[in-house]
Amino acid sequence: MNISVVPSVQFCYEGLNGSCTRSTYPLSLRIPLYFLLTSTVIVTVGGNLLVMITIVHFVQLQTPANYLVFSMSVADLLLSITVMPANMIQSLENCWYFGDFLCTFYACVDITLCCASVLHLTCISIDRFYAVSKPLQYHNRMSTCVSFTMISVSWIVSAIFGSAVAFFPGDRGDATESAYFDCIGGCSALHEKEIGILYFFVFYFIPLTVISSIYLRILVIAIRQTNIIHKTNRQVRIGKHNVTKIDYRATKTLGIVIGVFMLCWTPFFICNIIDPVAGHSIPAVLYEILMWLAYLNSMFNPIIYAFSLTWFRKYFQILLKGLL
Repeated sequence: MNISVVPSVQFCYEGLNGSCTRSTYPLSLRIPLYFLLTSTVIVTVGGNLLVMITIVHFVQLQTPANYLVFSMSVADLLLSITVMPANMIQSLENCWYFGDFLCTFYACVDITLCCASVLHLTCISIDRFYAVSKPLQYHNRMSTCVSFTMISVSWIVSAIFGSAVAFFPGDRGDATESAYFDCIGGCSALHEKEIGILYFFVFYFIPLTVISSIYLRILVIAIRQTNIIHKTNRQVRIGKHNVTKIDYRATKTLGIVIGVFMLCWTPFFICNIIDPVAGHSIPAVLYEILMWLAYLNSMFNPIIYAFSLTWFRKYFQILLKGLL
């Protein structure tokens, strides 16, 4: 099926001098896309709300590790409420209707929330490292105070970085690109792609290197401890639960979360790195598709927790039965 753009020249603001031109997709394509993206937003909001409500509702889940999960869900929830709907309209209408200030604010919030999500993921990996490598010292080292400190640092650093990138004027490339974004109804936001390399290293490469290194170390320790347990046939128990099995399930879940993060975000950052080198020749449609693929990470996180952790799934079911 050929997807074509209506050839007639249209403007974001008809009859207004200086308005950006607008490439309109056929209605037969826009309606399904609106349905698909709206459904994505709803699932993302619902999934993250369910994680947050579950942790708040059950005292058993209110642990330093789950506080990190809760805060990451807050970042994903805010992203789905504030950023994704605005991006959906801009992607499908090819115009920004919310003014210059909200354009800059949108970029700031977008970068802040995405950065906060990955920094929380880094903190969760550190938490898992101590849980597996130093189980006897874990509760002393990873206290509620330490967890809240990690959360505060993640949000503060993300806000500073997001504000610096969004409010610092960037190079808009050639004259054609600059003319487009300077017109009424255009929003440069994250399209000032010369920030791509800085964004890539600060938000993606450095945290992911740290997370991957920690996770590989966790795997080595987990394998060694499993061999020791099998040889000695001893298990450390608290009540009826095997602590080692609980920690390893959480570690496996972390690995899935990291893998999904890489699948969702890697294509977007590769695009950001290549585009300035290629003279901004990457089509805007491809850029938008990869941006939405990255946003899907916020939808997948609560799904991973719901289906990977038995104990989390059990509380989910109890909560849902109570709501229904």
